[in-house]
Amino acid sequence: MTDNNNTSKRPLILVSNDDGITAPGIGFLVQVMKEIGDVIVVAPDSPQSGMGHAITVGNSLRLDKVNIFEGVEAYECSGTPADCIKLAKHYVLKELTPDLVVSGINHGANTSVSVLYSGTMSAAIEAAIEGLPAIGFSLCDYRQDADFSHVLPYVKKIAEEALSSGVPQGVALNVNFPINSNTPIKGVKVCRQANAHWQENFDQRMDPHGRKYFWLVGDFVNKDKGEDTDEWALSQNYASIVPCEFDLTAHHVLSKLNNWNLD
Repeated sequence: MTDNNNTSKRPLILVSNDDGITAPGIGFLVQVMKEIGDVIVVAPDSPQSGMGHAITVGNSLRLDKVNIFEGVEAYECSGTPADCIKLAKHYVLKELTPDLVVSGINHGANTSVSVLYSGTMSAAIEAAIEGLPAIGFSLCDYRQDADFSHVLPYVKKIAEEALSSGVPQGVALNVNFPINSNTPIKGVKVCRQANAHWQENFDQRMDPHGRKYFWLVGDFVNKDKGEDTDEWALSQNYASIVPCEFDLTAHHVLSKLNNWNLD
């Protein structure tokens, strides 16, 4: 890691993702972050979508410097998004502390319960665990050639606001954008996570050798009618911001469990 942060007043921004270091979304995000600060990239060397907060514990990790983004120091990692953040903080950056960690821009939404499965958000939440301000960006467009141009001013403004106003300790912001359409984004809504889920099934298929295999399929079911959720905001063509934390304790249940007869 080249120590150029001590001679510059520009913020140091760490960029990662889960779609892989060559995905268009991270390329777009790097270009936006270069307008704000000094950028370093540590991202997976291959797609890691749906990995959630997995880390590599039984296999070796590889980290190679690559020349992908002009004027930006970048590394590809053989591990998960969470691995990337750990390696960035403890090996690549060493004594340097990034002013902001951003993950994405993901090709596809990461709303509601999907945040638990999201590699994009696992990178951001890992940064929050490490005490770093973090944002995960996602676009509701799963296509490889997704158009990110309409979100540029919002990505830049949200990142700048996070740098100037700060993100609370232990919190990662989950930002989702509607797909590019003929109608401009109306603005940004701070939301709660919608109470929705995937209604899943496994499609049984046969491979060319006559052996059966399964493919996960399903539909996203949103029964939450609230107008303060990420799903509602996106359906109304707003960008959504949901503050997330890694403490999964159901605090409202503690008193009930304390009344159980466990002696």
